[in-house]
Amino acid sequence: MTPFHPALNLRAVTALLLAACIVTSPALAQPEPTGTPSEAKGWRKVTVAEDLDQPWGITWLPDGRPLITAKEGTLHTVRDGKLEKIEMDGLPEVFSDNQGALMDIAVHPQDQDAKNARIYMTLSTGSKDENRTVLVRGTFNGERVTGIETLFRVEPAKDTSQHFGSRILFLDDGNLLMSIGDGGNPPAEIGGMLAREQAQNLNSHLGSILRLTADGKPAPGNPFADKKDALPEIWSYGHRNIQGLTRDPQSGRIWANEHGPRGGDEVNLVEAGKNYGWPEVTLGRDYRSGDEIGKDTAEGMVNPKVVWIPATAPSGLAFYTGDKFPAWRGSLFSGGLVSKDVRRIELDGEGNPVRQERITIGDRVRDVKQGPDGYLYVLTDESNGKVLRIEPEKE
Repeated sequence: MTPFHPALNLRAVTALLLAACIVTSPALAQPEPTGTPSEAKGWRKVTVAEDLDQPWGITWLPDGRPLITAKEGTLHTVRDGKLEKIEMDGLPEVFSDNQGALMDIAVHPQDQDAKNARIYMTLSTGSKDENRTVLVRGTFNGERVTGIETLFRVEPAKDTSQHFGSRILFLDDGNLLMSIGDGGNPPAEIGGMLAREQAQNLNSHLGSILRLTADGKPAPGNPFADKKDALPEIWSYGHRNIQGLTRDPQSGRIWANEHGPRGGDEVNLVEAGKNYGWPEVTLGRDYRSGDEIGKDTAEGMVNPKVVWIPATAPSGLAFYTGDKFPAWRGSLFSGGLVSKDVRRIELDGEGNPVRQERITIGDRVRDVKQGPDGYLYVLTDESNGKVLRIEPEKE
């Protein structure tokens, strides 16, 4: 693995960093862009299931069975080594055009009976002219998901098929975090402004992380609940398109990864009420012109802990606490759609990145989660998508 070192001029040295594995010095306002790190050792990948059509999110029932969503709106599990489809009653029609999908899935952590577990999912609904991300909940009765109801609808609606988000993360207090994308790239507009500018608009859910009760209501104590012209569900804002959300159970730190535009993908340490800068602060560039979009840093806006240039297109994020890889405990694992790998980000005790290494998958990675058995699981985003288990090379 390659150590990190500080930089003097971020934009001037970016081209020199593309082949280096360098993250951040805590004294810097912005971390250095990170290139492709060295390969991790001592692991192997095992195929658990395959022939899934673009799997998106994975979680586990209390009995240890996985639940896996797929882009077009189907739900699956694996039983006795075989992939099985789970029927769902009442799921809204999925708007699956382009980046639209049946996205993340989570089981309420207080539910211990697999035959009465509350299942939460995010999905995009609507049409090309009017669509949005919604949060739904149903009950798994042991064989199918029943009684699905819509708990929350993102406002405003949009007319792009980009940047829906969306991940779900339950907290110890029983509330949940839900990430929402900014709505799309220029020239897309929402409400008379570029869609990406919605991320700085507290009267819009777009480009934010929401904190909701288990019933989809604004959670008590949210940072903008008493602020005029701010939506009470918003927990943090200034995000572009978060694709991974995880928590360190010991420290309580919340971590998110998100897509930059042309480069500038980020890993952020997220806190309530904070502004993460998009689009006013970014090291990414405009897709069409290649021009700079924002500043390197700005007062009142939080800089990321990690920046990737070139882009990895991060998707899925796990904080590892298992016993299968003792040396990996306390690390973040971020999947990559473009890089086709998983990046291990080693952290120090204060949550600062120390170094990175790479687990090469060879296919687009859509999700990374730690399973209840202590292994890491990876979903590959292909028409013949797979569920992979990352194991020690020698067990």
